[in-house]
Amino acid sequence: MHRTHVRAALAAALLAPLAACSSTASPAASDAKATRSADDRPVTVTVTPTGQQATPGKPVTVTATGGSLTSVTVTDDEGDRLDGKVAAGGRSWVSHRKAAPGTAYTVTATTRTQAGTTRTTRSSFTTAAADKVNKVDWRPGTASTVGIAQPISLVFDNPVRNRAEVEKQLKVTTSDGTEGSWGWIRDWSGRDRVDWRPHTYWKPGTKVTLDAELNGTDSGAGGGWFVRDYTTTFTIGTRQIVKVDLDSHRLSLVRDGRTVRRIPVSGGTPGGDKRSWRGTAVLMAKEGTINMNSETVGLGDAYDKMVDYSMRLTWSGMYAHAAPWNAAYFGNTNHSSGCIGMSDADAAWFYAQVRPGDPFEITGKETKGVVDPGNGFGAWNVPWEEWRNKSAL
Repeated sequence: MHRTHVRAALAAALLAPLAACSSTASPAASDAKATRSADDRPVTVTVTPTGQQATPGKPVTVTATGGSLTSVTVTDDEGDRLDGKVAAGGRSWVSHRKAAPGTAYTVTATTRTQAGTTRTTRSSFTTAAADKVNKVDWRPGTASTVGIAQPISLVFDNPVRNRAEVEKQLKVTTSDGTEGSWGWIRDWSGRDRVDWRPHTYWKPGTKVTLDAELNGTDSGAGGGWFVRDYTTTFTIGTRQIVKVDLDSHRLSLVRDGRTVRRIPVSGGTPGGDKRSWRGTAVLMAKEGTINMNSETVGLGDAYDKMVDYSMRLTWSGMYAHAAPWNAAYFGNTNHSSGCIGMSDADAAWFYAQVRPGDPFEITGKETKGVVDPGNGFGAWNVPWEEWRNKSAL
């Protein structure tokens, strides 16, 4: 073979392995790169509800696919937050509260990929407006000091069919762990009502808070939606009980177990609609000087006069008040139109001593029955176990 050809063949043989080694990357390196790319793909975030007319009344749920949630913030159009919690593993987040009607929400979710990269995504949705709104009238008022028999009482504008769902949103906190229960009753006005009363009278000094987190709760058929929360705080005052004995025609104010004063009174006339109620009534309000008209309580034209030191005991019109026109009957005869009357001087003193929430324990043979739970605050006339059974839960 020619020398030149030999050198050329030898050079080709030496170069061939070098060319083979440098032409492609190793399979292991390619697989590692592909795995890193897959682990770092963006996390898919799904939010429910969704859309512009979403159904309210359900919690907001955020889920992550292909990674995890590290934080979620949900705010409404007024900047208020809907708090919630990320589940173990970071795959989902659920709000503690429900989405309210007619509200725009912005959801900000921070995620982490399997490779450790964090990203933030934002989305929004709007709930449909309420076709009907339910409202609440509640007692007692906030920052008040009340008597030992005062219940928490909520009266609803519209019917409440979803009673269990509504009751779940009513949170009562007391400073001493007072035992109590909600009970659903019919208010004297005919509306739905729910009261919370302790097992026994409150302990003086107890601080009480009601948080009615109703915003976003559906009342049920015919009732509409609640679109706000309600809260009230109050304190229990001195232990005092008003004992009214209509047979002996005496009223006694008992404070901390000691009788402070006995007052001669005259109750409702026996034998007809003018009789007084018996049982436990609770002082609802001190109304001062008011006009009392018998036509408003179904007694025709029996009276129409201004009455001093008026203290309301029932919605049906039973009061304790000054009744100087009845002076001849104080301490000896029941001769009123159903109220508990006393002299001007006794009424002035008594009016200054009592406060809303004080119980009036009324006894007497010639009465027209026990005060109904919805006629004022008559829940104390219901045995405890029976009262507990009135709870929807």
